[in-house]
Amino acid sequence: MTPFAKAILTWYDSYGRKNLPWQQNKTAYSVWLSEIMLQQTQVATVIPYYQRFMQRFPTVTDLANAEQDEVLHYWTGLGYYARARNLHKAAKTVAQQYDGEFPTDIETMNALPGVGRSTAAAVLSSVHKQPHAILDGNVKRTLARSFAIEGWPGKKTVENQLWQYAEMHTPKDDVDKYNQAMMDMGAMICTRSKPKCSLCPVEEFCQAKQQGNPLDYPGKKPKTTKPEKETWFVILRHGDEVWLEQRPQSGIWGGLFCFPENGDSKIEKVLDKRAINEKQVLSKKQLIAFRHTFSHYHLDITPVLLKLSAKPDMVMEANKGLWYNLNKPEEVGLAAPVKQLLQSLLYEI
Repeated sequence: MTPFAKAILTWYDSYGRKNLPWQQNKTAYSVWLSEIMLQQTQVATVIPYYQRFMQRFPTVTDLANAEQDEVLHYWTGLGYYARARNLHKAAKTVAQQYDGEFPTDIETMNALPGVGRSTAAAVLSSVHKQPHAILDGNVKRTLARSFAIEGWPGKKTVENQLWQYAEMHTPKDDVDKYNQAMMDMGAMICTRSKPKCSLCPVEEFCQAKQQGNPLDYPGKKPKTTKPEKETWFVILRHGDEVWLEQRPQSGIWGGLFCFPENGDSKIEKVLDKRAINEKQVLSKKQLIAFRHTFSHYHLDITPVLLKLSAKPDMVMEANKGLWYNLNKPEEVGLAAPVKQLLQSLLYEI
């Protein structure tokens, strides 16, 4: 065991997190679920989602047997919805191909939808104590600073360097504790800004600290200007119900329910496509426009509320739709800005 690993494990015994929900009565399913939820998301945000998920889907078979709409409903608000769709696909694979038991071979585990090398390693090291290195965002930051690895970790050559250091220092014994400790280090000590160097168990090894520039590591992602796009949400309302349509499985908000959209302010196209006569529109009101930011672009959304005199018969050729009751909401997956608008519609007269 390297001196670096020994120092990390000693620190973990005294200060590491040991009471997180997925650390209790560990199973491959519970650890896998937590790992997928923790991608791009902080622990405090994940905990209530994880608890609700485990209550509703206590086993991987329960998750596999659920409808995707319900899975997306329980995921609503966590973002990065491809994770939820892959989660459901992976659960089906485990239930159908592996009799509800997660693979214990890292290559097979890695091949599950949405898993990948680090997540597979995290599950197998945590549950089965297999000596596999992990490399999530927290671990990348801790290693980049400790060993002064230059460059943005999103670049393959830099990531490969980080993997080399991760594997070099991952011990064969107590690997479950070590990997958890490395995640805790990045979350609690070697934080993105204001790292707590004086509390760091590997301060003596840290090359970035010795150089006096820990914030220079890891290297920043090259800056690019995010493109801006526009869309109009057409909110068709009759009484306490509004019309929502399920989006295609691929693309943004895949599989989630959303208002009909139009690329410009000429929303008559939306009405024509759904065979809604102008005479059925009692009132038309443009609501406050707002911006929703994705990882790759900004989307400026202008909602337009149309109150209808009667509920039209919607015939959908491709994706399904539903009349969503604002007072008795359906359990379906909703895009974040849609959920926000639905809540505000309760106060629209």
